[in-house]
Amino acid sequence: MNKIRKFDTKVQHLKYKVLREVSRHAWDDTLIERMFDIPKTIIPGKEQTMRCCVYKERAILTERVRIAIGGNSDNPNVIQVIDIACDECPSSGYETGDACRGCLAHRCMEVCKMGAITLDNQQKAHIDKTKCVNCGQCAKACPYNAIINRRRPCELSCKVKAISMDEKTFAAKIDNDKCIACGACVYQCPFGAIMDKSFIIDVIDLIKKSENNTKYNMVAIVAPAISSQFKFTTLGRVIKGIKMLGFNRIEEAALGADMVAFKESKELTEKGFLLSSCCPAFVSYTQKNFPQLSEHISDNLSPAATIAKHIKEQDKTAKIVFIGPCTAKKAEARKPEVRPYIDAVITFEELQALFDSRDIDITEIEEEPLEGASYFGRIFGRSGGLTDAVRQGIYEHGADFEYKPMTCNGIEECRTALMRKSKNVLPANFVEGMACVEGCVGGAGCLTHSDKNRADVDRYGRDAMEKTKSITQAVNDAK
Repeated sequence: MNKIRKFDTKVQHLKYKVLREVSRHAWDDTLIERMFDIPKTIIPGKEQTMRCCVYKERAILTERVRIAIGGNSDNPNVIQVIDIACDECPSSGYETGDACRGCLAHRCMEVCKMGAITLDNQQKAHIDKTKCVNCGQCAKACPYNAIINRRRPCELSCKVKAISMDEKTFAAKIDNDKCIACGACVYQCPFGAIMDKSFIIDVIDLIKKSENNTKYNMVAIVAPAISSQFKFTTLGRVIKGIKMLGFNRIEEAALGADMVAFKESKELTEKGFLLSSCCPAFVSYTQKNFPQLSEHISDNLSPAATIAKHIKEQDKTAKIVFIGPCTAKKAEARKPEVRPYIDAVITFEELQALFDSRDIDITEIEEEPLEGASYFGRIFGRSGGLTDAVRQGIYEHGADFEYKPMTCNGIEECRTALMRKSKNVLPANFVEGMACVEGCVGGAGCLTHSDKNRADVDRYGRDAMEKTKSITQAVNDAK
């Protein structure tokens, strides 16, 4: 790898190396015959590994390769656990640590309604995991902070409580009925034991077919969060690099965001209350946990699906690949209402692997501009951007409507807003729901998760503002 820092963590770097090697063989049509050689390429000798031996490390890499070429087809979820990689985290739950003094008060026992706490012959507390319900009252009551909650990073990151521990293998287990494919667990797992399925092979296949079939027109739709990524180069060079991969045309998902803001602002004034439809993880969360509120979700497709539909209506030969920060987009692309418009989805992590698999150095090539969207479409890439865009849309429509938005930054804030709406105590008439904290710039498929990402998106938006383009102008120009 170059000295340039491309990723936040070594887990991302390892994932990238697998994707890069898989892609190289896919370009050369040698993937099937060389698939099991890839782990040896990444870990060639008997050097030190984090596992017991190099052979287990390679076995885990083999599973990473399988996920990189599509994963387990019997599992509909795009988020998948590598069982043999998930064996280092301690069992989750509350435990009594060495700080327990065996005190006289034993407040921990007093507050435990499940009878899960007992005392040994030295009067020190012990917790029976078979009785404990992880309510946490004992930890709050302990004056010595001797009771700690050893929650696994994946469980801690999953705000929808879709992850538990398999009682037989002790590996993480995902409840597909609860999972919203946000990918928070993918990014937070320190061993990379949870990965999102990759469809990078599908993208390579589409590009190769387009090179042999002039009827194919490869179109890349890039999310506005791309302006906060690839910090070691310029956005113009990234766009040029995408062209060099074999794409004939590149469009901004931000233009789809303009279309959504234009329609959604009108829809809001007509219905009086609306839940946003832009974040597929938020939509999934609402449908699974507050089905009675699903009728309030905007009728609009997400910005990516909206611009993809627009392109395919104009060009029947278009094959569309969405490139963004979102693992939930991979799940969204499989939905019946979206499948006709988006042919494949890859993340920014996967885009970097594609560049390097073709030896495209995006620090050296010439730049190519990306134009078309308004300021308001581009700021969809960060929390609060949709809220501002809908406000602007109402203004441009000339509607007499009292706009009372609520911006939900992360799934926990989304839960609070939906709970309040379900009890008819929500003061807002529009809810912008973003499952990832800070919005799309905090997505699991980002290369980096920096505090500066939001500012980068705003700067990207101001570039469009300098061209004095309104939402209405952007939508009309697209027509």
